[in-house]
Amino acid sequence: MTDLPDNTATTDAAVLGTVRAATPADVPAILDLIHQLAVYEKEPDAVNNTEAMLHDHLFGNNPRVFCHVIDDVVDGDPQVVGIAVWFETYSTWEGVHGIWLEDLFVIPAMRGRGHGKKLLLHLAGLAVDRGYTRYEWTVLDWNTPSIEFYASLGAVPMDEWTNYRLDGDALRHAAARS
Repeated sequence: MTDLPDNTATTDAAVLGTVRAATPADVPAILDLIHQLAVYEKEPDAVNNTEAMLHDHLFGNNPRVFCHVIDDVVDGDPQVVGIAVWFETYSTWEGVHGIWLEDLFVIPAMRGRGHGKKLLLHLAGLAVDRGYTRYEWTVLDWNTPSIEFYASLGAVPMDEWTNYRLDGDALRHAAARS
């Protein structure tokens, strides 16, 4: 799921943060922002991830998930104020990879400064630089500010598609039937 600043009318000149690839030292901050996103999405107890798990997935021998962060100064101290967690997809029709944005989040105190936009556009640039033809994500139906922001960038909803998920007991039951 994704979240964006409450005020998306900022200009690029108003962005003070720097987007960069996450480092192992960022893991605690990334996990904290994941927890904050879960609260925003009304699922405060849904996060099972740990620092060890996140470190292994982002920086282990064969990472399959990636994270970019944006830094800024909060109360006089530099810190990670936003994250974009993503992974590669593959289009059988296009024959190339794409990017799936799993989470986009900026801390509430830093919203309205263009940080979410800068993270989102950074990944768009990464996709283009790599020759990818798609950059996709989901957004909660009630998250109107984000939906409007995405539309302002030219993103379109995939109304003809419905997401499905197997998890928990349903996933185990399906696996047992294989």
